Amino acid sequence: MSTPVQTFQQIASNVKLGKNVKIFAFTNLYGCELGDDVKVGTFVEIQKGARIGNRCKISSHSFICEGVTLEDDVFIGHSVTFTNDRYPRATNAGGQLQTESDWSCVPTLVKRGASIGSGATLLCGITIGENAMVGAGSVVTKDVPPNAVVAGNPARVVKTLAAGGQR
Repeated sequence: MSTPVQTFQQIASNVKLGKNVKIFAFTNLYGCELGDDVKVGTFVEIQKGARIGNRCKISSHSFICEGVTLEDDVFIGHSVTFTNDRYPRATNAGGQLQTESDWSCVPTLVKRGASIGSGATLLCGITIGENAMVGAGSVVTKDVPPNAVVAGNPARVVKTLAAGGQR
């Protein structure tokens, strides 16, 4: 493990940590994989099966669920929420609490160099293109093209950046 043990961290033994990973207190990580030089802020949960690339920054109060992949150099702002179920329900048809066999995880991909603004919500089954930017508070319901800036609810393209995401 390349992060010092801190009070109030829940890092399961099945978490794969790259080199120079920094994880702050009040975090919950299990069954996920983090690349090298990743920074995870406080009050973050990263669920099983999530994959975080190298040099990503995940700001406080964010939720990265099963099925989410962040490629290298991705920025996640404060309080960003991902989803992984198109039809979430508490119970199955028989009235029992759902188990993993009652639903299907729908993956989401955030490509290299993308930035997700604080308070954004990303619905499952989408791809955020390379170097794209999602505005704070946006609700992303469909794919975002590379180098696009999107904002709003639902998020819409408001600007296109030069190749490589240059401002």
